[in-house]
Amino acid sequence: MTNPIDMSAWAGREDPEADSLRWHQAIQPLMPDSPPGVALLGFACDAGVARNKGRIGAAKGPRALRRALASLAWHRQAPAYDAGDVTCHGDTDMEAAQARLAERLAALIAAGQRPIALGGGHEIAFASWSGLARHLDASGEDKPRVGIINLDAHLDLRYPAHVRSSGTPFAQIAEACEARGWPFRYACLGVSRAANTRALFNRARELGVLVREDREIDAKRLDAVVRDLQRFMARCDHLYLTIDLDVLPAAEAPGVSAPAARGVSLALLEPLIEEVRDSGKLRLADLAELNPDHDIDERTARVAARLIHQLTLD
Repeated sequence: MTNPIDMSAWAGREDPEADSLRWHQAIQPLMPDSPPGVALLGFACDAGVARNKGRIGAAKGPRALRRALASLAWHRQAPAYDAGDVTCHGDTDMEAAQARLAERLAALIAAGQRPIALGGGHEIAFASWSGLARHLDASGEDKPRVGIINLDAHLDLRYPAHVRSSGTPFAQIAEACEARGWPFRYACLGVSRAANTRALFNRARELGVLVREDREIDAKRLDAVVRDLQRFMARCDHLYLTIDLDVLPAAEAPGVSAPAARGVSLALLEPLIEEVRDSGKLRLADLAELNPDHDIDERTARVAARLIHQLTLD
């Protein structure tokens, strides 16, 4: 179900100087007549993580992310809104919760908002893409080229035939694209070879996925990765950005479902996110796998909040 909008997480310090707003002072609850802006919509769900044998706790991620974002300095010109949460009530509700999230996201896009969904496990990705697809279906666009950009240690291309989980969303999307006759355009940046089987790499190759491993993204080669990303985006009409926080090193993001031994640092991720943000094609984004139960000093929540802060600069 979609809960009433709870603004209690939006609290923090207030500075006496002029022009010193922070997020908690600027964000507003979303209303039916709200002018276009950024709309944050939570997905309180970790049923997909449980199915994928990960450590649960990501259902608490949306509130933790709001609390971390609340005290960050406000630098936006356009408004930002809290659109509430879609909550998953146990394993048997996961697919229905994904459908509810997709419906809400499609409505937000149609209303001119820029949604950012707050996970929750990475099963959020199938719901997010489905929301954009629903919007594009309604608009009558013929065979849109939707580019999926996933910053992630995992390809999440496991076959979904038996158990759909946080490890299957992009395989599900590939199947949905085939059923619609749409091209499947997927880039996964930050992949750990140690965390993905040969079968998954083979599947990525068969599907034409742009893959850049974590060990390929360093300061010396970042420009080359940016150029790869720019070429990928040039062949797309619309972009969906999904950030699985386990792409970061465990030292920077300990509070995730599957901590990364190596990962890609925040300093290297931010330029990639800014390229997507500034492309003019980004329709929605989400962050996944924030697990407050395993966070240390709110380190992961703070990193996630900074990513949203960078993603929403206008």
